[in-house]
Amino acid sequence: MCVAVIGGVRRLGPHYLRAAERMGVELRLFNEPGAEMADKLYRADAMIIFTNMVSHNGRRLAKKAAKLHGIPVFMHHACGLCTLRECLNCLKIVSDASSGGRCS
Repeated sequence: MCVAVIGGVRRLGPHYLRAAERMGVELRLFNEPGAEMADKLYRADAMIIFTNMVSHNGRRLAKKAAKLHGIPVFMHHACGLCTLRECLNCLKIVSDASSGGRCS
């Protein structure tokens, strides 16, 4: 599973990547909006937007790309490591067809 993270604290980037790797998720980090960001987002299976650490333009570009490519978007105000872990856990539960579990 490939998940794109839009925003977040730049210095937490390595921690985000390690947490995702431990969960078996490929993570792509985008801290600054730009044309290249929108071009790369179409490959993601899901998108997490940390709304407190992203520009309005970055959020707008990400949501537009997600809508265009049918990518589910999860927006969270907090951008800490625990928030990312919870969201990735939720995505894994939902994507696991055999579990039939629900994400709370």
